[in-house]
Amino acid sequence: MTAAPSLEISTSRQLLAWLAEQQLSLALTTYQIGKLFSLGLKPNGELAVFERTFNRCMGLCPTADGNGNGFYLSSLYQIWRFQNILGPGEMADSYDRLYVPQLGTTTGDCDIHDMAVDRDGQLVFVNTLFSCLATTSATHSFRPLWRPPFISRLAAEDRCHLNGLALRDGLPAYVTAVSASDAADGWRERRHGGGVVIDVQANEVVATGLSMPHSPRWNQGRLWLCNSGTGEFGTIDLQTGTFEPLTFCAGYLRGVAFHGDYALLGTSKPRHNKTFSGLPLDEALAQRNVEARCGIQVVDLRTGDAVHWIRFEGLVDELYDVITLPGVRNPSLIGFVSDEIRRLISIEG
Repeated sequence: MTAAPSLEISTSRQLLAWLAEQQLSLALTTYQIGKLFSLGLKPNGELAVFERTFNRCMGLCPTADGNGNGFYLSSLYQIWRFQNILGPGEMADSYDRLYVPQLGTTTGDCDIHDMAVDRDGQLVFVNTLFSCLATTSATHSFRPLWRPPFISRLAAEDRCHLNGLALRDGLPAYVTAVSASDAADGWRERRHGGGVVIDVQANEVVATGLSMPHSPRWNQGRLWLCNSGTGEFGTIDLQTGTFEPLTFCAGYLRGVAFHGDYALLGTSKPRHNKTFSGLPLDEALAQRNVEARCGIQVVDLRTGDAVHWIRFEGLVDELYDVITLPGVRNPSLIGFVSDEIRRLISIEG
C-alpha cells in the first residue's frame, strides 16, 4: 500500500536568521490543494508553519495600512478580509498575530488572480474570467472598472488570461495578460511569445513578446514582473517595451513581494498538460541540468543572487501568491473547518 504524500518544508541555512533580522513573516497561497499558509518563527527560532483550508485560494494583498495587521485573500467564489484581532504587544499562546476572516464578499467563480488596495482604500482585483479589472459590490458579484483596449466586451470567456496587477502611486497602473486575444480561451495558443503588459492609465499595450507573464509590481521606480514561461524575473523598460531579466529561478514563477532590497518570488513545478508543457522554461531547466522546484526564492535586487530559499515537497507542487507580513514574528490563522471560529468573539473599542 502506497503511503499518502505528506508536506515537507525545508529552508536554506540562513533563511530563519534572515526572517528574524528583518522582523518578517510571510503568507502564501496554493490553489492546487486549497491552502493558505503563514510562515514565521517559533519562540525557539525554528520555522513556524500555520495553514488553513480555502477552496482555490489565489490572490493575496495587504490591507491599506500595510502594517501586517490585515490582508485580503481570493478563493473559489469569495474574497475574504483577514484582520488581526490582537492589540499591540498582546499574545495568543506564542502567536503575536491572530488573523480572522472578518469580512467576506461573494463574487461567484470569476477566477480572481492578483488583488491590490488603491489609494482610496478600494480593493481592485483581476477578474480573469471576464478579462477586466473590477472591485467588489454590495449588490452584485462585481463592478467592472477597466478592460484592455483589445477586449471588445465583457464575457465569461477568459479571452486573454488577464492575471497580474501593479499599482503606481496608489492607482492601477500596469497589468499582464498571456495574450492580446479577443475570443474565448484565445490565449492558450499564444503561450510562447504572446504575453503583453498594458498601461491601464494610457489604455495601451507597452510591452509584447513575453511568455505567460505574471505578478507585475512597481518597486524602486521600476516595473518588475515574472516572465513565467522562461523562468526569468526582471524589469520592463517602459521606453522600449523590452524585458530585462535580472535572474533565473528553477520553476514556474508566480507571486512577487518586496522587502527592502529583496524580492520574494514564488516558484512552482510546471504541470504536465497543454497549458504548461512545451514552454521555453523546459529548455532552460535542461540547459542548467536542474529540476523545477516549488517554493520561495529570496533574491537580492542589487545582484540578482538567490540568497535564501524555502522549498515545498510532497503535497504542494504549485504556489500562486506571496505577501510579506512586516513586524510579525509568529502569525496564526482562523479558518472555517474547526469550531474555533464560533468561539472567537472580539469587541471593538
